[in-house]
Amino acid sequence: MFRNQYDQDNTTWSPQGRIFQIEYAMEAVKQGSAAVGLKSHEYAVLATLKRAPSELSSYQRKVFKIDDHMGIAISGLTADGRILCRYMRNECLNHRYVYESPMPLGRLVRQVADKAQMGTHYSHKRPYGVGLIVAGVDESGPHVFYNCPSGNYYDYKAFAMGARSQAAKTYMERQFETFADASLDDLVKHALQALQASLADGELTDKNCSVAVVGKGMPFTLLEDESLAPYIAAVKEEEPAVAEAAPAQGEAAMEAEGGAAAGEGEQQQGDGGDGDAGGQAPMEQ
Repeated sequence: MFRNQYDQDNTTWSPQGRIFQIEYAMEAVKQGSAAVGLKSHEYAVLATLKRAPSELSSYQRKVFKIDDHMGIAISGLTADGRILCRYMRNECLNHRYVYESPMPLGRLVRQVADKAQMGTHYSHKRPYGVGLIVAGVDESGPHVFYNCPSGNYYDYKAFAMGARSQAAKTYMERQFETFADASLDDLVKHALQALQASLADGELTDKNCSVAVVGKGMPFTLLEDESLAPYIAAVKEEEPAVAEAAPAQGEAAMEAEGGAAAGEGEQQQGDGGDGDAGGQAPMEQ
Protein backbone atom coordinates (compact mmCIF):
# COMPACT_ATOMS: atom_id res chain seq x y z
CA MET A 1 0.00 0.00 0.00
CA PHE A 2 1.20 3.51 -0.83
CA ARG A 3 0.16 6.92 0.39
CA ASN A 4 -2.11 8.90 -1.90
CA GLN A 5 -4.42 11.89 -1.79
CA TYR A 6 -7.38 9.80 -0.58
CA ASP A 7 -5.90 8.40 2.64
CA GLN A 8 -5.42 11.60 4.64
CA ASP A 9 -8.48 10.90 6.79
CA ASN A 10 -11.17 8.26 7.15
CA THR A 11 -14.00 10.33 5.66
CA THR A 12 -12.60 10.63 2.12
CA TRP A 13 -13.71 8.11 -0.45
CA SER A 14 -11.48 7.15 -3.35
CA PRO A 15 -12.94 7.06 -6.89
CA GLN A 16 -12.99 3.25 -6.58
CA GLY A 17 -15.30 3.48 -3.55
CA ARG A 18 -12.65 2.64 -0.95
CA ILE A 19 -11.66 4.21 2.38
CA PHE A 20 -7.96 3.57 2.68
CA GLN A 21 -7.55 4.21 6.41
CA ILE A 22 -9.99 1.41 7.17
CA GLU A 23 -8.01 -0.88 4.89
CA TYR A 24 -4.80 0.14 6.68
CA ALA A 25 -6.40 -0.81 10.01
CA MET A 26 -7.38 -4.19 8.58
CA GLU A 27 -3.80 -4.61 7.35
CA ALA A 28 -2.60 -4.11 10.94
CA VAL A 29 -4.69 -7.12 11.93
CA LYS A 30 -3.09 -9.22 9.17
CA GLN A 31 0.38 -8.33 10.46
CA GLY A 32 -0.40 -9.22 14.07
CA SER A 33 0.33 -12.58 15.68
CA ALA A 34 -1.89 -15.47 14.64
CA ALA A 35 -5.03 -16.33 16.60
CA VAL A 36 -7.65 -19.02 16.00
CA GLY A 37 -11.09 -19.74 17.40
CA LEU A 38 -13.31 -22.78 16.94
CA LYS A 39 -16.36 -24.34 18.58
CA SER A 40 -18.28 -27.57 19.04
CA HIS A 41 -21.79 -28.20 20.36
CA GLU A 42 -20.48 -27.92 23.92
CA TYR A 43 -17.29 -25.83 23.94
CA ALA A 44 -15.52 -22.88 22.35
CA VAL A 45 -11.72 -22.67 22.19
CA LEU A 46 -9.29 -19.80 21.55
CA ALA A 47 -5.59 -20.22 20.74
CA THR A 48 -2.99 -17.51 20.09
CA LEU A 49 0.70 -17.10 19.47
CA LYS A 50 2.49 -14.83 21.91
CA ARG A 51 5.12 -12.52 20.46
CA ALA A 52 8.18 -11.12 22.20
CA PRO A 53 9.42 -7.69 20.97
CA SER A 54 13.00 -8.76 21.65
CA GLU A 55 14.97 -11.65 23.09
CA LEU A 56 15.25 -9.79 26.40
CA SER A 57 11.50 -9.29 26.88
CA SER A 58 8.68 -11.58 27.89
CA TYR A 59 5.83 -12.64 25.62
CA GLN A 60 2.79 -10.40 25.19
CA ARG A 61 -0.52 -11.94 26.17
CA LYS A 62 -3.13 -12.05 23.42
CA VAL A 63 -6.06 -13.71 25.25
CA PHE A 64 -8.18 -11.85 27.80
CA LYS A 65 -11.06 -12.91 30.01
CA ILE A 66 -14.13 -10.70 29.70
CA ASP A 67 -16.56 -12.54 31.97
CA ASP A 68 -17.05 -16.04 33.31
CA HIS A 69 -18.79 -17.03 30.09
CA MET A 70 -16.67 -15.30 27.43
CA GLY A 71 -13.23 -14.08 26.44
CA ILE A 72 -11.39 -12.58 23.48
CA ALA A 73 -8.26 -13.15 21.40
CA ILE A 74 -6.68 -10.14 19.71
CA SER A 75 -4.43 -9.53 16.73
CA GLY A 76 -3.05 -6.14 15.75
CA LEU A 77 -2.37 -3.18 18.02
CA THR A 78 -2.35 -4.54 21.56
CA ALA A 79 -3.08 -1.10 23.04
CA ASP A 80 -6.32 -0.82 21.05
CA GLY A 81 -7.20 -4.34 22.12
CA ARG A 82 -6.84 -3.43 25.81
CA ILE A 83 -9.18 -0.46 25.38
CA LEU A 84 -11.88 -2.62 23.80
CA CYS A 85 -11.28 -5.30 26.44
CA ARG A 86 -11.92 -2.79 29.22
CA TYR A 87 -15.06 -1.55 27.47
CA MET A 88 -16.42 -5.11 27.14
CA ARG A 89 -15.72 -5.87 30.79
CA ASN A 90 -17.57 -2.74 31.90
CA GLU A 91 -20.55 -3.64 29.73
CA CYS A 92 -20.70 -7.13 31.23
CA LEU A 93 -20.49 -5.74 34.77
CA ASN A 94 -23.27 -3.24 34.09
CA HIS A 95 -25.48 -5.94 32.57
CA ARG A 96 -24.99 -8.23 35.58
CA TYR A 97 -25.75 -5.37 37.97
CA VAL A 98 -28.97 -4.37 36.20
CA TYR A 99 -30.33 -7.74 35.00
CA GLU A 100 -28.57 -10.17 37.37
CA SER A 101 -27.65 -12.41 34.45
CA PRO A 102 -24.66 -12.78 32.10
CA MET A 103 -24.66 -10.62 29.00
CA PRO A 104 -25.59 -12.37 25.71
CA LEU A 105 -22.64 -12.63 23.35
CA GLY A 106 -24.46 -11.35 20.29
CA ARG A 107 -25.53 -8.15 22.03
CA LEU A 108 -22.01 -7.35 23.27
CA VAL A 109 -20.43 -8.14 19.91
CA ARG A 110 -22.89 -5.81 18.19
CA GLN A 111 -22.09 -3.01 20.67
CA VAL A 112 -18.36 -3.43 20.05
CA ALA A 113 -19.00 -3.34 16.29
CA ASP A 114 -21.01 -0.11 16.69
CA LYS A 115 -18.17 1.39 18.75
CA ALA A 116 -15.64 0.42 16.07
CA GLN A 117 -17.83 1.86 13.34
CA MET A 118 -17.95 5.23 15.14
CA GLY A 119 -14.25 5.59 14.42
CA THR A 120 -14.78 5.23 10.68
CA HIS A 121 -16.97 8.26 9.91
CA TYR A 122 -15.48 11.09 12.00
CA SER A 123 -12.42 12.89 10.68
CA HIS A 124 -11.05 13.48 14.20
CA LYS A 125 -11.08 9.74 14.99
CA ARG A 126 -9.39 6.69 13.57
CA PRO A 127 -10.39 3.02 13.23
CA TYR A 128 -9.23 0.57 15.89
CA GLY A 129 -6.23 -1.31 14.53
CA VAL A 130 -7.15 -4.59 16.15
CA GLY A 131 -9.28 -7.61 15.32
CA LEU A 132 -11.17 -9.56 17.99
CA ILE A 133 -12.21 -13.19 18.10
CA VAL A 134 -14.91 -13.41 20.76
CA ALA A 135 -15.61 -16.88 22.12
CA GLY A 136 -18.20 -17.71 24.72
CA VAL A 137 -21.38 -19.51 25.73
CA ASP A 138 -24.90 -18.18 26.27
CA GLU A 139 -28.39 -19.65 26.33
CA SER A 140 -28.19 -20.58 22.65
CA GLY A 141 -24.87 -22.43 23.02
CA PRO A 142 -21.21 -21.76 22.17
CA HIS A 143 -20.31 -18.98 19.73
CA VAL A 144 -17.24 -17.70 17.92
CA PHE A 145 -17.53 -14.15 16.58
CA TYR A 146 -15.05 -12.00 14.67
CA ASN A 147 -15.06 -8.21 15.08
CA CYS A 148 -13.42 -6.38 12.19
CA PRO A 149 -11.89 -2.85 12.43
CA SER A 150 -14.38 -1.76 9.76
CA GLY A 151 -17.28 -2.27 12.19
CA ASN A 152 -18.48 -5.54 10.68
CA TYR A 153 -18.92 -8.68 12.75
CA TYR A 154 -19.42 -12.30 11.76
CA ASP A 155 -20.44 -15.55 13.43
CA TYR A 156 -18.12 -18.45 12.57
CA LYS A 157 -17.76 -22.17 13.17
CA ALA A 158 -13.98 -21.65 13.07
CA PHE A 159 -11.85 -18.63 12.24
CA ALA A 160 -8.20 -17.55 12.09
CA MET A 161 -6.62 -14.11 11.81
CA GLY A 162 -3.14 -12.61 11.92
CA ALA A 163 0.12 -13.28 10.13
CA ARG A 164 0.16 -16.44 7.97
CA SER A 165 -3.35 -17.29 9.14
CA GLN A 166 -4.29 -18.69 5.72
CA ALA A 167 -2.51 -21.95 6.57
CA ALA A 168 -4.57 -22.24 9.76
CA LYS A 169 -7.77 -21.51 7.79
CA THR A 170 -6.87 -24.22 5.27
CA TYR A 171 -6.41 -26.76 8.06
CA MET A 172 -9.72 -25.85 9.68
CA GLU A 173 -11.58 -25.93 6.36
CA ARG A 174 -10.47 -29.54 5.97
CA GLN A 175 -11.38 -30.54 9.53
CA PHE A 176 -14.34 -28.35 10.51
CA GLU A 177 -16.91 -31.10 9.93
CA THR A 178 -15.42 -33.00 12.88
CA PHE A 179 -15.54 -30.02 15.25
CA ALA A 180 -19.25 -30.21 16.10
CA ASP A 181 -19.03 -33.52 17.97
CA ALA A 182 -15.44 -33.20 19.16
CA SER A 183 -14.49 -33.52 22.81
CA LEU A 184 -12.76 -30.70 24.64
CA ASP A 185 -9.33 -32.36 24.35
CA ASP A 186 -9.75 -32.95 20.61
CA LEU A 187 -10.92 -29.38 20.09
CA VAL A 188 -7.84 -28.00 21.87
CA LYS A 189 -5.62 -30.26 19.75
CA HIS A 190 -7.27 -28.99 16.56
CA ALA A 191 -6.67 -25.41 17.69
CA LEU A 192 -2.99 -26.10 18.37
CA GLN A 193 -2.53 -27.91 15.06
CA ALA A 194 -4.09 -24.97 13.21
CA LEU A 195 -1.77 -22.63 15.10
CA GLN A 196 1.20 -24.86 14.28
CA ALA A 197 0.36 -24.56 10.59
CA SER A 198 0.69 -20.76 10.77
CA LEU A 199 4.20 -20.84 12.26
CA ALA A 200 6.90 -19.66 9.86
CA ASP A 201 9.71 -21.36 11.79
CA GLY A 202 10.25 -23.04 15.12
CA GLU A 203 7.63 -25.06 16.93
CA LEU A 204 4.87 -24.60 19.45
CA THR A 205 5.87 -24.57 23.11
CA ASP A 206 4.02 -23.87 26.31
CA LYS A 207 5.84 -20.52 26.42
CA ASN A 208 4.91 -19.02 23.06
CA CYS A 209 1.19 -19.87 22.87
CA SER A 210 -1.95 -19.58 24.96
CA VAL A 211 -5.21 -21.52 24.88
CA ALA A 212 -8.52 -20.60 26.48
CA VAL A 213 -11.60 -22.81 26.79
CA VAL A 214 -15.19 -22.12 27.77
CA GLY A 215 -18.29 -24.29 27.63
CA LYS A 216 -21.65 -25.20 29.05
CA GLY A 217 -21.14 -25.46 32.78
CA MET A 218 -17.44 -24.59 32.38
CA PRO A 219 -16.22 -21.04 33.10
CA PHE A 220 -13.69 -19.29 30.88
CA THR A 221 -10.33 -20.92 31.67
CA LEU A 222 -6.90 -19.90 30.42
CA LEU A 223 -4.36 -22.66 29.75
CA GLU A 224 -0.71 -21.63 29.84
CA ASP A 225 2.69 -23.06 30.77
CA GLU A 226 2.31 -26.32 32.74
CA SER A 227 -1.44 -26.69 32.15
CA LEU A 228 -0.89 -26.44 28.38
CA ALA A 229 2.17 -28.70 28.16
CA PRO A 230 0.22 -32.04 27.98
CA TYR A 231 -1.79 -30.84 24.97
CA ILE A 232 1.32 -29.69 23.10
CA ALA A 233 3.03 -33.00 23.85
CA ALA A 234 0.00 -34.87 22.48
CA VAL A 235 0.05 -32.80 19.28
CA LYS A 236 3.75 -33.52 18.77
CA GLU A 237 3.16 -37.23 19.24
CA GLU A 238 0.45 -37.23 16.58
CA GLU A 239 2.61 -35.44 13.98
CA PRO A 240 4.86 -38.47 13.15
CA ALA A 241 1.78 -40.68 12.72
CA VAL A 242 0.27 -38.17 10.31
CA ALA A 243 3.56 -37.86 8.45
CA GLU A 244 3.79 -41.68 8.08
CA ALA A 245 0.18 -41.97 6.95
CA ALA A 246 0.62 -39.42 4.16
CA PRO A 247 3.26 -41.43 2.16
CA ALA A 248 1.23 -44.62 2.63
CA GLN A 249 -1.84 -42.92 1.22
CA GLY A 250 0.26 -41.57 -1.66
CA GLU A 251 1.62 -45.04 -2.49
CA ALA A 252 -1.87 -46.53 -2.39
CA ALA A 253 -3.10 -43.83 -4.75
CA MET A 254 -0.18 -44.44 -7.13
CA GLU A 255 -0.86 -48.19 -7.13
CA ALA A 256 -4.53 -47.55 -7.85
CA GLU A 257 -3.61 -45.23 -10.70
CA GLY A 258 -1.11 -47.80 -12.03
CA GLY A 259 -3.75 -50.54 -11.95
CA ALA A 260 -6.23 -48.32 -13.75
CA ALA A 261 -3.62 -47.42 -16.38
CA ALA A 262 -2.78 -51.12 -16.92
CA GLY A 263 -6.46 -51.93 -17.34
CA GLU A 264 -6.85 -49.18 -19.92
CA GLY A 265 -3.78 -50.45 -21.77
CA GLU A 266 -5.16 -53.99 -21.96
CA GLN A 267 -8.50 -52.65 -23.15
CA GLN A 268 -6.76 -50.61 -25.86
CA GLN A 269 -4.82 -53.69 -26.98
CA GLY A 270 -8.05 -55.68 -27.18
CA ASP A 271 -9.70 -52.90 -29.18
CA GLY A 272 -6.65 -52.77 -31.46
CA GLY A 273 -6.95 -56.55 -32.19
CA ASP A 274 -10.58 -56.17 -33.16
CA GLY A 275 -9.66 -53.31 -35.41
CA ASP A 276 -6.98 -55.37 -37.20
CA ALA A 277 -9.39 -58.23 -37.78
CA GLY A 278 -12.00 -55.84 -39.04
CA GLY A 279 -9.46 -54.21 -41.35
CA GLN A 280 -8.29 -57.46 -42.89
CA ALA A 281 -11.73 -58.63 -43.86
CA PRO A 282 -12.17 -56.30 -46.88
CA MET A 283 -8.72 -57.20 -48.18
CA GLU A 284 -9.50 -60.95 -48.07
CA GLN A 285 -12.70 -60.37 -49.91
